[in-house]
Amino acid sequence: MKPVTVLMLVLLAPLAALARPRWTPAQAAAWYRPQAWPVGCNFIPKDAINQLEMWQAATFDPREIDWELGLAESCGMTTVRVFLQDQLWVQDAPGFLARLSTFLDLAERHHIHPLFVLFDSCWNPHPRLGPQPPPRPGLHNSGWVQSPGIDRLRQTADYPELKAYVVGVIGAFARDERVFGWDLWNEPQDTAGDAVHNTDSHGAVAALLPQVFAWARSAEPTQPLTSPLFDGGDWSPAGAAHLSAIARTQLEQSDVISFHNYGWPEELEARITQLEAYGRPILCTEYMARSVGSTIDGCLPVGKRHGVAMYNWGLVEGKTQTRFPWDSYICPYIGREPAVWFHDLFHPDGTPYRAREIEILRELTGRGSG
Repeated sequence: MKPVTVLMLVLLAPLAALARPRWTPAQAAAWYRPQAWPVGCNFIPKDAINQLEMWQAATFDPREIDWELGLAESCGMTTVRVFLQDQLWVQDAPGFLARLSTFLDLAERHHIHPLFVLFDSCWNPHPRLGPQPPPRPGLHNSGWVQSPGIDRLRQTADYPELKAYVVGVIGAFARDERVFGWDLWNEPQDTAGDAVHNTDSHGAVAALLPQVFAWARSAEPTQPLTSPLFDGGDWSPAGAAHLSAIARTQLEQSDVISFHNYGWPEELEARITQLEAYGRPILCTEYMARSVGSTIDGCLPVGKRHGVAMYNWGLVEGKTQTRFPWDSYICPYIGREPAVWFHDLFHPDGTPYRAREIEILRELTGRGSG
């Protein structure tokens, strides 16, 4: 069935009276068990500065995406984490779904199953459709945008449109075996605590996140739902009662548990140990920040030892400029390069930044080729 046809069915039919429940640990394990150890990256093509530039019709670049997914396949990757943006639905829902379908066709060609991210609390809280700004010199991820932006978060009148986006996108691909899963909200955050989570939504995210899970379940996806833990605190069952309302929702509603960790291998392993107590599959959907201790060499073997899906940040260095570290916002890297790249695995021409990292990916996955 074509995505546009599915879209019409989703919009015209009432939601099921009872959405599918959260998977039990046994159901989640049954989904994960047949998967060859999932290893991938957070993916955006080098010619896109953010989610809007990647997906808008004027700048969507299937040829570049195909080439870069080929690089991912050559490393032994079988999955990529890909960010969407709610305004793309408002702009042109049928066209957006058609481009998602094209992306899935390209990914299938390279035996890669995407994990799609629907909402995101990171970086610019004022996304705008249309041409996107050029990269700001020397800054890490200078053009990334949140979804929804702070203005839509504060306008509850916009929530039916957000619901239509969630139900429409997931509903269009709810039974598509090419989709690995649905990451409903990246690093959900309500307060302006740092330069990355630059928002102050007065509790809107904590209130909206449970609804987003309910909307997603109403589309009856056969793939898992999740949202990544990322802040401090004890994530184990013993410490969960002391976590934020957002973190508790993530733990209580996710079919499979996901998290982010940019620390040393010892810290990564400690987090995995906390989460293993829930008896569900675990996905580390962000890691690798070389200059602060999170590396392919140190962290990927930990993930393999515990059977945790691993997604490093970045593939090909490009307009996101994530070779620069977070501290570029304190002292921009203008006229100089960092001592080591922060994220990303390949130069723009496809040459590995560090050949040994690519060898480790291939050795540990038993996949890929030169």
